[in-house]
This record gives sequence, structure tokens and C-alpha cells, in this order.
Amino acid sequence: MNIYITLDYELFFGSKSGTVEKCIIQPTQELLKITEPYNIKFTCFVDSGFLLALEKNKAEFPQLQSDYKNICDQIKYLASEGHGIELHVHPHWEDSYYDGSRWIFNTDRYRLSCFSENRIVDIITRYTEVLERICGIRPQAYRAGGWSAQPFEPIGKGLRKNRIMVDSTVYPGGKYKSKNQVFDFSQVEQYKTKYRFSHDLVQEDENGEFTEIPISSYKVPPWFFWKFIFVKIFKQAKHIPYGDGNALSMDKRNVLKLLLNFSHSVVSIDGYKASLLKNAFPKYRSKTANKGNLVLIGHPKAFTQYSLKKLSGFIEQTHLDHSYKTYQ
Repeated sequence: MNIYITLDYELFFGSKSGTVEKCIIQPTQELLKITEPYNIKFTCFVDSGFLLALEKNKAEFPQLQSDYKNICDQIKYLASEGHGIELHVHPHWEDSYYDGSRWIFNTDRYRLSCFSENRIVDIITRYTEVLERICGIRPQAYRAGGWSAQPFEPIGKGLRKNRIMVDSTVYPGGKYKSKNQVFDFSQVEQYKTKYRFSHDLVQEDENGEFTEIPISSYKVPPWFFWKFIFVKIFKQAKHIPYGDGNALSMDKRNVLKLLLNFSHSVVSIDGYKASLLKNAFPKYRSKTANKGNLVLIGHPKAFTQYSLKKLSGFIEQTHLDHSYKTYQ
């Protein structure tokens, strides 16, 4: 199988963004300690709107100057070592600002679909250009912030303009609707690990110009999320995230759905969700006759000692018989 380790390389977007050092730099360095002995390359989907926000404000605020330098240094290092640097878009950076001590987020326009078509193309273009300018590599793949890539056609126009023809946003079976996020991947076939599409990223088209490489997903029972809550409440050291910020809160209606019904989760290397690796991998290997893709998603801010230990064990188990890939 082809295995992709992918990271959404970003801060938190709740009431407390967290620091660049704790949410991004340090946990990514911890991941490198695991992957470098095996010469495994991973992919960072970089929140490029944050890079532009830093560039805009760094001359006025010394802390942002330091943050910008540290992120640029790490991205350049990762690119020079052959890791993937790809495009991740959280457009609420267009409406957010730094007040001198912290980032103030306005998430009223959290999805690209909240903007006009021309503005969407402009955002994708500017976010692509800053990434290429910093690391010297043009991104080949895109992942929507909050998985909210529908409707795709306006986004597709921006990606076509910038020659980005691979999407890796979909996770089969996923469906969610809230004030900030809206997506529906429920009609994508489970264990579908690659397909082409044209205007709708959940409608396969063998002649389509775009390629979808879905994030792997796994059907979980409601008691998985009861365990997830248990882990959060008791805060054992091995389950404490590296990141020091707060996520956007999930509304109560969607929390209840997870606690009362089976649902599809991404196969993640974040926190307790990393426990899904041991069951998801053999399932994908079996369903794809050992020839498909396993796409893992993680967020450095959400890494824990527990999750990185699970990933380390997984790599030890798989590195000899399977190929670790990037989108480049």
C-alpha cells in the first residue's frame, strides 16, 4: 500500500490560538524524530492565510516577526528534506487580526463558499503564491479548511488557475453541518482511495481533470467518543496535547449525534484517535487488495505522547512492506 502521513499545519482557531512554538514547531519536530530514522517523508498542508497575516503584521509586532521566522525556517527545512508542502486554506484569516497580544478570530466566513467566486480565486492565488515564495516549491495538492470544500466549482477555478489538480479533502462517509463547517461526503464509497472528478468532488468522473486522494476513514461506534471524552476529562500526561490553544467548539447537537450513533471518523494521528490505526490499516489493506492508499491526517497542535507512540509503532510495523508517499 501507499501510505500518506498528512498534517494540517496550523494554530487553534478558538478563543485562544496557542503559540507557534507549542502548536506547530515543537510537535512537528517530535514527528521528525520518529520519521527521519526511516527516511519517511510526510506532507504539511500549510495554513497559508496565517503566513500572509504574519507578513502583514510582523513589522509592527516583534513576537510575530519571531513566529514568521520560525515557521519559514521549518517549512524551508521540510521542503529541502523532501517533505511535501501543500496548500491548506482557512479563509477566516481575511477577517481576523492581531491586537498586540493575541489573534482575534472572526469565523463568520470560515468557509470559502462564504466569499464571491472572484474573491475565492484571489484567495487561492495569494495563498499559493506565498507558500511557493517561502519554500520554493509550488503546491500540487489542496485541502479545504474544516473539510468544507463544497460547492467545489468556484474553488476548482482557483485551483485550475494555480495548476493545483489534486484534492485531499474528502473522507468517505463524513458528513457535518454547523455554523462554521458544512460538508457531505456520505455518498463516497467506503475504502475508495483514489478517483477522478470534474466539478463535484464527490461525483466520480473517469475523465475528470482533478484527482481526489481521500483521507482514510473508519466507522466507529458511539462508545468510541465516550472513551474520547473520558480521556479528555482525566488528562493523563500521555494524553495532553502539545498545543496550548483552544479549538472551535462543536455544537451540542453534533456532539449528541456522535455519542448516540455510529459515525465515520478520519483515520487520525491526533490524540486518542490514533488508536484507530490498528483497526483501520488491516481493513484498508484487505479491501484494496494491498494496492490502495492509506491517508492519515494529523494536526501537530493535537499530537500527544500517546498518539506519537501509536504512530511510531505503526511505522515500525509497516515501513518495510509499504511505501510512504507525498503528493509531489
